Amino acid sequence: MAYYAHTIARIKATENAITPSNDFLFPATDWLIGNHSDELTPWIPVIAARSSYSCRYFVLPCCFFDFCGKYQRRQCKKSQYKEYIDFIIDVSTSCGFYTEEDCLRIPSTKRVCIIGKGRRYREAEEALVEKQRSDYIRRREALFTSSGNISSTTAHDWVNGFQPREKKETIRNCAALPRDFVDAVVLRVAKTLLSLTEKNTDSSNCGDAWNTGGSLLISEVVYLLDQSSLQALKKECGGLQTLLKNNHQVFRVEGGRVFIRDWRTHTPAQSSMVTSKRKPPPSGALKTRLCWFHAHHPNGCPLPREDCAFAHGKTDLKNPRR
Repeated sequence: MAYYAHTIARIKATENAITPSNDFLFPATDWLIGNHSDELTPWIPVIAARSSYSCRYFVLPCCFFDFCGKYQRRQCKKSQYKEYIDFIIDVSTSCGFYTEEDCLRIPSTKRVCIIGKGRRYREAEEALVEKQRSDYIRRREALFTSSGNISSTTAHDWVNGFQPREKKETIRNCAALPRDFVDAVVLRVAKTLLSLTEKNTDSSNCGDAWNTGGSLLISEVVYLLDQSSLQALKKECGGLQTLLKNNHQVFRVEGGRVFIRDWRTHTPAQSSMVTSKRKPPPSGALKTRLCWFHAHHPNGCPLPREDCAFAHGKTDLKNPRR
């Protein structure tokens, strides 16, 4: 996602990507508003200050970014969120603003906004304060330069290393992988886990015994896949572990190990059976996905059809009405 300035006109609105530079100043603007503006968040007070003496700003910080990279924590006694809010307030003060902090009445855990309503200096002192701003930004930039986190290919007239995201981000959480590919990986891993403890069975409603399977380290699961599959997963955020967690109907991933999920249990170790405490699906709930265990587990699903949240066969499958 990139960052965009919206100019509201009587007939149409224009949208442009913003990079902190002299090309993106707004001298005729009264307020700059940053709503969960990510990489642009610390720059909004700077852009407002450099646009005009009368320009003010409002920013609602969300993700933690510095001027040219991820914000690096330095105070363990504060929460990361509180430390970041204090950092943006420090930026605002260094830019010469009278800075106010408020808490919005919105359904979000990150609802502290920062407002720069006026200047702490006279307009005739602009040149002196601008030097202070530039020095502050260079000191922050030096933190990334010394750690080698700034790319030399991204240079701008205000700072080196600022890298806005594209307007449309590539989905890399394994959700866009082909369904056939995901199903093949799930089946391969599940069969291996079941083969580890074919004699480790528990009584259930689906038969005399139900194989709960063994467990493997994620690093051991890697060896079950061929190189082409591993290369495809390497391009995704979280790779194989993300794929397994996405398929929570089949797997339980804890402490770097993967287990077959037993829907009859509720403890992390899957050792105690849930009987009266386990609630069946709500009455009238629509089953929109097939039960993997009913289709692939050698002992079938450990739950009766009426208690399972997934469809036992296509005749039990119902699509939600729109």
